[in-house]
Amino acid sequence: MGSTTLPNRVLMGSMHTGLEEAPGGFERLAEFYAERVRGGVGLIVTGGIGPSPEGATHPGGAVLSTPEEVARHRTVTGAVHAEGGRIALQILHAGRYARTPAAVAPSPLRAPISPVLPHELTAEEVEQTIEDFARTAALAQEAGYDGVEVMGSEGYLINEFLAAETNHRTDGWGGPYEHRMRLPVEIVRRVRERTGPGFLLIYRLSILDLVPGGSTLDEVVALARAVEAAGASLLNTGIGWHEARIPTIATVVPRGGFAWVTRRLKGEVGIPLVAVNRINTPEVAERIIADGDADMVSLARPLLADPAFVAKAAAGRAGTINTCIACNQACLDHTFAGRTASCLVNPRAGHETLLRLGPTRRAERIAVVGAGPAGLACAVEAAQAGHRVTLFEAADRIGGQFLLALRIPGKEEYAETLRYFAARLAELGVDVRTGAAAAPAHLAGFDRIVLATGVEPRVPAIEGVDHPSVVGYRELLEGAPAGRRVAVLGAGGIGFDVAEFLVHSPGADPRADFYRSWGVDTTLSARGGLLPHRPPRPAREVTLLQRSPGKPGAGLGRTTGWIHRASLRAAGVRALSGVAYRRIDDDGLHLTVPGPDGPVEQVLAVDTVVLCTGQEPLRDLHDALLAAGHDTGAVPVHLVGGADVAAELDAKEAIRQATELVAALG
Repeated sequence: MGSTTLPNRVLMGSMHTGLEEAPGGFERLAEFYAERVRGGVGLIVTGGIGPSPEGATHPGGAVLSTPEEVARHRTVTGAVHAEGGRIALQILHAGRYARTPAAVAPSPLRAPISPVLPHELTAEEVEQTIEDFARTAALAQEAGYDGVEVMGSEGYLINEFLAAETNHRTDGWGGPYEHRMRLPVEIVRRVRERTGPGFLLIYRLSILDLVPGGSTLDEVVALARAVEAAGASLLNTGIGWHEARIPTIATVVPRGGFAWVTRRLKGEVGIPLVAVNRINTPEVAERIIADGDADMVSLARPLLADPAFVAKAAAGRAGTINTCIACNQACLDHTFAGRTASCLVNPRAGHETLLRLGPTRRAERIAVVGAGPAGLACAVEAAQAGHRVTLFEAADRIGGQFLLALRIPGKEEYAETLRYFAARLAELGVDVRTGAAAAPAHLAGFDRIVLATGVEPRVPAIEGVDHPSVVGYRELLEGAPAGRRVAVLGAGGIGFDVAEFLVHSPGADPRADFYRSWGVDTTLSARGGLLPHRPPRPAREVTLLQRSPGKPGAGLGRTTGWIHRASLRAAGVRALSGVAYRRIDDDGLHLTVPGPDGPVEQVLAVDTVVLCTGQEPLRDLHDALLAAGHDTGAVPVHLVGGADVAAELDAKEAIRQATELVAALG
């Protein structure tokens, strides 16, 4: 790319970690990025950095606008270059997405996902914004960055100027498309002018907006050509605005599911193209490049899950890659909640300087009981640290609750985590004993015992709960039959998963019909790439119930909860809150529901009632060990995962807790 040559075709896509604003965050960022360079990444793009305070994503958000801010960025670039890597700074102006009263936009139109009414930029302020981008690029060059990425997608300021829906201006920056595209073209031209010919200039191009009134393919092509002519070195694909109501990176999206969009620009420009979104295995990445869909691939969350992704692929060890399962629970959900981004399957991500897992100073014989997420993480990390580990699992295979999760349509990726753990257990020589329900006698002779025995479903005190129509969620997911009409008791994460399972036919994969179901125009002939949603016919009539008042599913993931709610809504699932269960009998489920004049009695004539009413820690072995005199200090006994806290069953916390336990052993 111009004067820049990369060792491979992998770009680490931009991810805002939260470290950009944290005290001491740049030192942590330096190690975060350096570890990915050691793992083989060819080019890194940082999280979005504002070109001005009003362009920051939130009050106090990361900005590079003055010479005084250059020094801390050198901490990052120095660490990356010391490992032989290359890094570009992403310049992101949040526009009307900024969570601040200072938000600005081409027109004073509030975004659907923001409470802020933005200020309309004057013509003079538009000119100043262009200058802000150019100034930040020059400062990035001074700070040692190898290039910049101009963020022109995801619905941020530049996107807002491009779309007629959000740009109602009548001056030279609005109206016909050639005027609306002036801003990005002038930004790229001015950045190139300021930084010279050898500086890497990436433009993040929104090829598929997925919002009403978005760009057409002809407009995108015209912009791509103009941006190239203005001096861009590389075009990185952007898919969907943040306000789009179509999933773009969640696990329900097919792997590499938007590479075909990037392919539509092949032959239209002469600079390299980067494909993005749901590229989570080397095989998918290799296929995209081999098929000519793109010249490079962007991996973002997969490099949170495994910083050595590229090196492992190069060494023929793809089976040991800790695969991103696209859950968003610790990355995007953390980011939008103002927390440090990390990863469910790799809690060290973003915490490399804090959560250290080096070789142990004193090897121990450790028994880990239970091969669910917590037990697997504990066994692998302990063995990698040099401990001698025996893993006991009562079932005939490892996995625990993940074996249930991967049965949910759209959550098949969870199988990859189990594949990773199985590979690492074998590679590290862990003594894995499946079909072995550990008793205190089996645990004699160990220096330390870790109980990751998981949970048992809670059975509520409802009259008739032993009726033949009642089934627990575990039994249902393991193959117990369900009738045509089903009531699901409990609208937490498990309840929503079970409802998703019930509305799909056995063996159905929602990703196979993703574009039709969500209304994505694969011909790119519709403006914004939108068509009417055409979801499949549901397999059952499902009613989802919760006892607490409020919106069912309110506690689901911040960036994926809307997907689950929309999917069930499209399948005709009825959701009721504030209900009280009275009894279950041959007539169905008797309950009371809130009414305008007080509670109203109802009978749901259902064939099956599924219990998703919470869990309790499974601690029988813990109690037996204590009774036998263990945990006196000589042989410590630890509880991790659901065996410790089952109130909110959460693989993210289970894996994190297990990993932190191993780190604390020293």
